Amino acid sequence: MSTETVRLVLLDTLEAALEAQLREVRQMRLSMQERLPAKMALKFRRSLSQTEMALEVVQSAGKPLHLTEIIKAIEERFAISVDRESLGSALTKRAVRADRFMRAGKNTFGLLPPS
Repeated sequence: MSTETVRLVLLDTLEAALEAQLREVRQMRLSMQERLPAKMALKFRRSLSQTEMALEVVQSAGKPLHLTEIIKAIEERFAISVDRESLGSALTKRAVRADRFMRAGKNTFGLLPPS
């Protein structure tokens, strides 16, 4: 095997190992955040949009949720207040575009299956 081939194999191996480590670190961070009170968890995460917060809430629930349930969960988990009309409009637009969300009923939103 040439030196260049060995170098490429080594770099590919290192890249795969680092990607696996990064996945584990992200999973540990998420697990840690779920156990912390909402106000403390905010210090450990980047700023999320309300739509991203809704995505996390619906993912955690594992089922479609009514807008009222989504807002309540966001307010509890992220310790912020959410404007109902604004979030409802944003989720409806995402559902119409088939962008991660779907409508499961009136003011009820679920996640599209991964494609």
